Amino acid sequence: GPRPRGRSSRRALELKGPETMSESETWTGLTPGKEYKLQTFSQEVAENTRTIRSLDWQRDRFDIEFALTNGTTYNAYTIKGETHTALIDASHKKFEALFMDALESPEGGAIDLATLDYIVVSHTEPDHSGLIENILVKAAEKGNDKITVVGTKVCITFLSNLVHMDFQKKIVKGGDQIDLGGGHVLDFVVAPNLHWPDTMFTYDSKTQLLYTCDAFGMHYCSDNVTDAEGVQALEPHYKLYYNCLMRPNARSVLSALKKVGESCGDVSAIATGHGPVLVESKDEWMGKYKSWSEDATTKLGPSVCVFWVSRHGDSERFAQSFAYGLTNQDVLVEMHDLNAVDAFEVVEACQRNKVIVIFAPPMGENAAQTNVGSILASCNPKDHKLVICASGGADDEPVDSLVSRCVQQTGIPEGLPAIRCGGGSEEKTLAMFEASGLQLAKDLQSKKKQAAKDKLDQKTTEALGKMGSGRYIVTGRKGEINSAAVATWVMPASSDPPSVAVSVAKDHPLSSLTQLGDTFVLNMLEEGNYLDLMKHFQRDLRPSDDVFEGVDVAEVAAGEAAGISVVGCSAFLLCRVFSRMDAGDHVLVVGEALTGAVVREAPTAANYRKSA
Repeated sequence: GPRPRGRSSRRALELKGPETMSESETWTGLTPGKEYKLQTFSQEVAENTRTIRSLDWQRDRFDIEFALTNGTTYNAYTIKGETHTALIDASHKKFEALFMDALESPEGGAIDLATLDYIVVSHTEPDHSGLIENILVKAAEKGNDKITVVGTKVCITFLSNLVHMDFQKKIVKGGDQIDLGGGHVLDFVVAPNLHWPDTMFTYDSKTQLLYTCDAFGMHYCSDNVTDAEGVQALEPHYKLYYNCLMRPNARSVLSALKKVGESCGDVSAIATGHGPVLVESKDEWMGKYKSWSEDATTKLGPSVCVFWVSRHGDSERFAQSFAYGLTNQDVLVEMHDLNAVDAFEVVEACQRNKVIVIFAPPMGENAAQTNVGSILASCNPKDHKLVICASGGADDEPVDSLVSRCVQQTGIPEGLPAIRCGGGSEEKTLAMFEASGLQLAKDLQSKKKQAAKDKLDQKTTEALGKMGSGRYIVTGRKGEINSAAVATWVMPASSDPPSVAVSVAKDHPLSSLTQLGDTFVLNMLEEGNYLDLMKHFQRDLRPSDDVFEGVDVAEVAAGEAAGISVVGCSAFLLCRVFSRMDAGDHVLVVGEALTGAVVREAPTAANYRKSA
């Protein structure tokens, strides 16, 4: 039964024995022409417990996270009890040779597939379950066809469609236990939507390790098994991961934390699925998840429910990008998989949320289509708006068909025009979905912003309007993604290093291109000769439009840093972002000036506001 959590344990992880690093292999399946270095690293991390960390050193993008700077890891763990042995998670298919070699090595996983009893599957995404079938086949060749695959009901259902052979299975729910002997009793915590519907945590009462799959993870690959680099160095990676995958499911994060507190004992360390094992600053990391999630779920204003479709086209990543655009604007979001959500959950979600986003399910009779019907039965024209999105699957129900039956036949208005897949690259398509989320957030919060302005008395409004400034075009680029905005809230920030500060609206796509380490170009508009350029960049654009179409631009560079200058401006500065500060509905971006030039000797256009 449930045990009191008590105080958090301070006992450090017991890293013992040799650190075993494999030879390296290369993989070429992500970015054309680029080779990725792969290795495995193994070590004992606690009593009778070892880790096999699959190291993807140069991984530069993962799901919707682009421009990763430190690669990522895929972590698996082996536990040898007195009577039974277990493997928790099974890496990624691309690590097949390296992982399978390490699994039975005495310096690796140190288990024998001839006697392995359990494979615990935290969830079924291919980066955690990629080698399950390989393990079952190799074990069977050794005469072991009794391995039991352990997972939630949804997990086992998904696996049955992925593993092309019969296998022993055990469906577990919260409160269930498996005794491996010698005090290693595994408790299971069902944690759906972190970030898949089939996710669960596993707790070993002997070592007090909590195995959390994607939760509490980060895309960060190094020689350290634990979070030895410290909070300051690791937090940017940890928070980006949280914002992309967990914040849209903040309610589920809080629910999982509560379950852990109620059903698990002391936690000595968090054994994550990606990145380091959290032990040095474990309590602080858990506290951040709690505070970030509480903050995300207490925002006032309209909320949005996103229904996506697992294992169908690019539905998951499109939905993540769309949700990321919303949560960046502090819009409360929840996400559900149309393949796994039940009718009762659909009704409750539609009652909680004003805007319902539906990603196209596959055609035919299936669970996702049934749940779309439940959504329509739970919504009405007075209380709801719908957003229809393509999923990018070969057998998607056409967007026009969905719009017809979800919008036109029901009278429920659209929150945004239907979102279709363009013909651009994967990177551009994901950016388009993120920009669509930003646009929806902007629309939802327009009344709130106007109300804030209306609260100001006339004298204050007039005084704010007396603050003069210049007129600028700020351009940003990351990979194939470009954006630009007219800016007037610009000023010098420091002389050492030489830097400028620019205030960027959070609901503008440029905000995603001005993160720490990104570059931007500050283009100075010329007094008396700026109206055409300013009008061009003030146009209302669709997320898929090219912001630079119709104007002349040039590339500027300083070393490896590069950006886009606008022809017709009197001067420009290429800057690299080194600081960002929250400023209400804007973010203050500070960039070090790397290079610049005066194109024409002319004063910068002045801007005088009439009001706040």
